[in-house]
Amino acid sequence: MTYKLLECLPRSVLASLQRRMTPLLQFDVVGSLPTELSLLIFTHLPAASLLTCSLVSKRWHTLAIDQVLWRRLCYAHGWEWRTDVAAPTPWDGLGDADPAGEVVREERDEDEGMGDEEEDEDEGSGEGAGDVVDFVGDDSVDWTSMPMNVDGFEAQGLSHLLIPITSTALSSSSTTTITPISRIISQHGVLPRSAHLAPDYKLLHQTHMLLHNRFCQGAYRRRTLPCADAGGHNAAVYCLWLWTYPAGLDGRSPPLQVLFTGSKDRTVREWDLRTDRVRRVVGELHGSSVLSLCVSSDFAKLGDGEEPLASELSSAGLLVSGGSDRRVIVWDLGKDILVKVLQDHLDSVLCVRVNSGRLVTCSKDRTVRTYGFPSLKPQFVFRAHRAAVNAVSVAGDVIVSGSGDRSIRVWNANTGVLISTFEEHHARGIASIEFKPPYLLSGSSDMHLRMFDIASSQGWSTNPEFNSIPSAAVTTSTSSQSYVQDNIAMIPGQGAAPFYLHSSLTRSMSDTPRLDANTVVCHACGSHGLAARREQERHTHLVRSVALGEEFAISGSYDLTIKVWDRKTGALIADLNGGHTGRIFCVGFDCTKIVSCGEDQRICIWDFSHGIDTSFIKL
Repeated sequence: MTYKLLECLPRSVLASLQRRMTPLLQFDVVGSLPTELSLLIFTHLPAASLLTCSLVSKRWHTLAIDQVLWRRLCYAHGWEWRTDVAAPTPWDGLGDADPAGEVVREERDEDEGMGDEEEDEDEGSGEGAGDVVDFVGDDSVDWTSMPMNVDGFEAQGLSHLLIPITSTALSSSSTTTITPISRIISQHGVLPRSAHLAPDYKLLHQTHMLLHNRFCQGAYRRRTLPCADAGGHNAAVYCLWLWTYPAGLDGRSPPLQVLFTGSKDRTVREWDLRTDRVRRVVGELHGSSVLSLCVSSDFAKLGDGEEPLASELSSAGLLVSGGSDRRVIVWDLGKDILVKVLQDHLDSVLCVRVNSGRLVTCSKDRTVRTYGFPSLKPQFVFRAHRAAVNAVSVAGDVIVSGSGDRSIRVWNANTGVLISTFEEHHARGIASIEFKPPYLLSGSSDMHLRMFDIASSQGWSTNPEFNSIPSAAVTTSTSSQSYVQDNIAMIPGQGAAPFYLHSSLTRSMSDTPRLDANTVVCHACGSHGLAARREQERHTHLVRSVALGEEFAISGSYDLTIKVWDRKTGALIADLNGGHTGRIFCVGFDCTKIVSCGEDQRICIWDFSHGIDTSFIKL
């Protein structure tokens, strides 16, 4: 009817209506609102939409780059701006590399304990195990262009984050001398932006997205820490831990990121990742191999009946290490003194972890023990496993343990009650686990990974047989009948939101549906479809170490490879190889790098931040 009415009007009237309506149609409703209301509307937009809005007009550009919006996006991912940044320290030149021979390995059953390989491995000489620097790909690659889609970065406004690098600045692994990134930055007159700028959360978000893209594309720069001749380990390296001192060792200097490594040579070494050199050696404490370590400054208040330690602890943190000598060593990093030696286990200590003021250890003696931290007062001993307990993980009031008996058990850390048992979680013994509520990742001797959300009972596995509801979870507490009907409240701690153990995880084995071997669960709707996971994606040997992040899951295997997986879908993102010539024992990572160690005595750093200023990122 409106259209017919307009047809009846003369052209002069239509022209007059157009002149009067055009300004109204071009009126910027969002831009005309008070700034507070406009920003409130923009808070509902993702980062890509904000970048698009910034191109609409000057007003929208001002709104779209507002620090409040980008700070909210960063905090949603847990990304923080590091405010106290010191001047960059140039790296030392890195020397020649002589490829080490492949370590001979012996096949055996790893279902029982993960500390068995130390008894018969070839230690090797360690020659050629240090100072190796190379890049992903072959020598024919033009590294000035970098293995990534630069046009895509320009479209996202990320191209300014790349530091220009000439072809002479980079070299392949066959070159004897390389130009360190910090020296390249100095040559181009580029200083870390964080040294002279207030927090820029848009820059922080874009830098993290650039790093994310590099992980997805496998664009890394690999280097290897020095070998025994330059102060490194002279035997297999079993464990590692990334740690950032909150305010340096003296309490006045800026935060410093270091790497701790434990070895068959009975020592723990601390590496400065700015210089790739050893800062200190903690030795002569373990009588044999150091199998696990962790560092924490998460101290709990002393409870009733707990006696304070003899001396006040420093803020630098405590180093905890476990070894095949059955000892657990606690070392004060700030004062560089021994705090205490725990000798409660009857066999090798395979894993130590600290969280929420609680120390948890596990052993080949089939037990898990908990202590107050830092009081180190014994709390509970868990004895439900039928084989060596190879790994533990703790988050708040929840402790998760994985064993060679192929089961994973969930414990209440406050009461010592066994909440649930996941029997036959893998086809063979469980070698490694990582628990970050509500996600649980595990690696096994069956060469597969498995991850599920214990709050929703959904997950994925590299073994199609287990791409379903997690294996039977049997509730073992006295009030099990109520758990079958209601979800179980779990408190993760550290400011994370409480979640619930899904009631389906408390059903008996007979009630748990088992899907066909080729059935895969849709992660969006939970429906079942037929698909076959590509055979070449999975590991071909025991998965010895796993690490879990917000977006990625990392696995290291005896097949000499490190794989990066999408945490949500389980899709293989990157396959890192060529760094190790012996079995990989431990992996760790943060937003800028992956670190790994193994029986070839090598400690590899797979750096995804080369050519990017990341000095303002809080690690």
